[in-house]
Amino acid sequence: MAVDLLLGLQWGDEGKGKIVDVLTSKYDIIARFQGGPNAGHTLVFNGKKHVLHTIPSGIFHEDKINLVGNGVVIDPVIFKKELDKLQEQGIDYKKSLLISRKAHIILPTHRLLDAASEASKGKAKIGSTLKGIGPTYMDKTGRNGIRVGDMEMADWKEKYRALADKHETMIAFYDVDVQYDLPELETEFFESLETLKSLTLIDSEEYLYQAMKAGKSILAEGAQGSLLDIDFGTYPFVTSSNTTAAGACTGLGIAPNKIGEVIGIFKAYTTRVGSGPFPTELIDEIGETMGRVGHEFGATTGRPRRCGWLDLVALKYACQVNGVTQLVMMKGDVLSGFKTLKVCTAYNYKGTTIKHLPFNIEEQNVSPIYTELPGWNADLTDMTEASQMPKALLGYIEFLEKELELPITVVSVGPDRKQTIVR
Repeated sequence: MAVDLLLGLQWGDEGKGKIVDVLTSKYDIIARFQGGPNAGHTLVFNGKKHVLHTIPSGIFHEDKINLVGNGVVIDPVIFKKELDKLQEQGIDYKKSLLISRKAHIILPTHRLLDAASEASKGKAKIGSTLKGIGPTYMDKTGRNGIRVGDMEMADWKEKYRALADKHETMIAFYDVDVQYDLPELETEFFESLETLKSLTLIDSEEYLYQAMKAGKSILAEGAQGSLLDIDFGTYPFVTSSNTTAAGACTGLGIAPNKIGEVIGIFKAYTTRVGSGPFPTELIDEIGETMGRVGHEFGATTGRPRRCGWLDLVALKYACQVNGVTQLVMMKGDVLSGFKTLKVCTAYNYKGTTIKHLPFNIEEQNVSPIYTELPGWNADLTDMTEASQMPKALLGYIEFLEKELELPITVVSVGPDRKQTIVR
């Protein structure tokens, strides 16, 4: 059996959680492959809103296995809070949630180090969520990290103390005002670790290999978006992991030749949280309207998202890097009411027209070249069939399909799992 991938094609916040939830019924296993609690996947069903940060978005389907892979970094404190909320809703997560022993653990000092590093940058800060993600991945690549499986080892506490002491030395080096009470933070941390230990810990690469041999269907779930990839994103304003399709292989231990469908998700417009270049950003009434109608606030941080027209140059790049086979368009309903829509189909790059993403897309180098399309004024939120869509929306979709040379198989017209049209 092949493993299908579902990942974001922009700067995150595309609506991956909703679509994973919608697709979960088709799969036996939902496996998260990278990122940490800097991600926020929002699901809406039965009139209720649910926000997940680390746990795979298939957790509300009790007959499915949800696996946190080795490429994920886990904050035990945040993880426990997620589990507590699931328990309040009557979700029996213990029988369906599996944790890779090779996943790395975010320590309290990772979060403090993140805050100190960001504060030291001043105006050059990258817009970190301050969840300790970057420092944890730095320890992973520096071969200093602590993994879930280390909790089962006799020298676990010694490893923890050595790394935490090292972090405190680094925090002092930054020489910024970071106030903290480490013993208090550690009390909550070690209590939360007991909850993590109580879950089923597995050698996930072997588990998934045997699952594939047994014919089980697997959906790999990514966090953030392709333009935040540590290698292929708008560096240095990126996350600390590989958010692209390649990250699923390293984040789960799946061979490249086992990848099947690559489902790419994008918004009908573009948003970005935090700092970094954004060629199609609208700092005007149109951008404000997109943000207000689309409720564009970060699921993890609550920060308002910057909004702008759809950037097809960046989107095409993301499709190429990921080997996308089909597309899902989110938030088509948010664009209702605009008389004219714009789509960026090329860049003016230092006086030359280009249609690929260059090394640097900072404002001084790049300006968008737009194609205008007619808008629509219909309320899409009650539509259930593609045949009900207004002509201008169908024209918008067909234009994108032609430019991207890929089919848009699903269109979301609202936040609820029912507000999803399959084409």
